[in-house]
Amino acid sequence: MTTTSLPAGPRLPRSVQAALMLGCGPWYINACRRHYGPTFTLRVASMGTLVYLTDPADIKTVFAGDPRIYHAGEANSILKGLLGDSSVLVVDGDVHRDLRRLMLAPFAHNAVASQTDLIAQIAADNIAGWPVGESFPAAPKMSEITLEVILRTVIGSSDPDRLAALRDVLPRVLRITPFETLAVANPKLMQRRPWRSLRTAIAEADRLLYAEIADHRADPDLASRTDALAMLVRAADEDGRTMTDRELRDQLITLLLAGHDTTATGLSWALERLTRHPEVLAKAVRAAQQGDGLIAPHVRGDEYLDAVAKETLRVRTIVFDVGRILQEPVELAGHLLPAGVMVVPGIVAVHTDPRLYPNPERFDPDRMLGATLSPTTYLPFGGGNRRCLGAAFAMVEFQVVLREILRRVELETTSARDERRRLKHVIFVPHHGARIRVRARRATTTRRSA
Repeated sequence: MTTTSLPAGPRLPRSVQAALMLGCGPWYINACRRHYGPTFTLRVASMGTLVYLTDPADIKTVFAGDPRIYHAGEANSILKGLLGDSSVLVVDGDVHRDLRRLMLAPFAHNAVASQTDLIAQIAADNIAGWPVGESFPAAPKMSEITLEVILRTVIGSSDPDRLAALRDVLPRVLRITPFETLAVANPKLMQRRPWRSLRTAIAEADRLLYAEIADHRADPDLASRTDALAMLVRAADEDGRTMTDRELRDQLITLLLAGHDTTATGLSWALERLTRHPEVLAKAVRAAQQGDGLIAPHVRGDEYLDAVAKETLRVRTIVFDVGRILQEPVELAGHLLPAGVMVVPGIVAVHTDPRLYPNPERFDPDRMLGATLSPTTYLPFGGGNRRCLGAAFAMVEFQVVLREILRRVELETTSARDERRRLKHVIFVPHHGARIRVRARRATTTRRSA
């Protein structure tokens, strides 16, 4: 019998490793990489045994691996209490494959491109209310914008009262505290007093979402609607099967969770980085004002804003990591890893590897201009058959919103220290909410779509 083995790793108690991951995850992971090499084992309370992979060749093996062996849904199972049992994030195998196919239509290029004017208008309306001459956190503003984008482009709600109710309840559902994650992982806890408010909020969100689903199904103009929910209602597999109401609800909550906070956080980090790098900010402003015109030889404005977005997601990676739970022993990174272990492509570690990105802590969008990015060395949206469905939509939204901000307000630069990263659920957010100051408003010309 062949003996399985695990790479070396710290021998700290599981609870201590959990605290380190929560409190200073990027530092801890990079410290382990320096001490133990590109592959190491962590034993983390509530997460189990994790084998971290930072070598692109090993990450490629995982992303290209047989989904029957590498289970990402099982690795995300802690989210079932919120997302539901049929969420595309928590299922595996053929069920995941078939569900993912049904969900492709809203994220096709033409579908995404058709939403840019609406995204720009939502951003412009929000920016118009920003204070001038006083410091404020950008993160809540970005959340307002991305939530409205979700409501209008994904859910497609047109009922004013229901829109208002969704704006009120969805942030409560999505802003889950670390204490409340216990109830998400163990839904039975929601029957108890400390977690009943979360249960009430989820129930109210469900009521509103099911009402939207019913309205969509009854809409005689469903075939011409362009919102994501309409496309999901219309979607059918080869046998003509369509999604049930419960499946639709679970996908909507998943899109809200995956597409709201992450994009808002990416935009917040972009503003935090730009206001600390005056030369980059000035170039980004020229790019925003120029649109698809040239801002430098062979560099168009939209290309530069795309580079700003990509560099932001590299230097301030939003998602902590992605995992796959092995269903059988697998030979990987020189070890025969046992079943039940979670293999983790370490996104943060890869994005800060100086061999891949010289001076990795430097915010330098120019490095992304014309770059050919490998899916195993640049992976802000994960990879393989579990790569984020909404990646293209997120990048378009990022660029459109950033362009509107830079065209409409003059941001004041700052010599303040970089905001440190704080772990919120599974994403890194700016510790102080990405505080910015608007010096003045700009006169704007006709808006250009991305």
